[in-house]
Amino acid sequence: MREGARVRLDYSAQSLWRVDRMIEEIRREEPPYAAVESVLRGFGAYAGEVIVRQTGAEWWTTGGEHWVRTPDGRLWDPIDEARRCYGGHGSLRLLCRDATAPG
Repeated sequence: MREGARVRLDYSAQSLWRVDRMIEEIRREEPPYAAVESVLRGFGAYAGEVIVRQTGAEWWTTGGEHWVRTPDGRLWDPIDEARRCYGGHGSLRLLCRDATAPG
């Protein structure tokens, strides 16, 4: 992902600005969802890992779904948030901001 897009992703919260912009650029091109589904999953997993590294959270998996559980017990779904971004209704940057804020 990082090599193909030639964008620097360093697992910082600030890098999620770039990810949100990349999703918006892809959305503007209007490819079929099936063509970008795995890319969106990758972006969501990246955002989840940013949250894990920023907060000491853990990945949780059940039934093929993946969530991030922050130390305060809240659950976050960054992969679904990436899908919402593609639909024009989400932001990985804002998800990370909310997940790293005191609960």
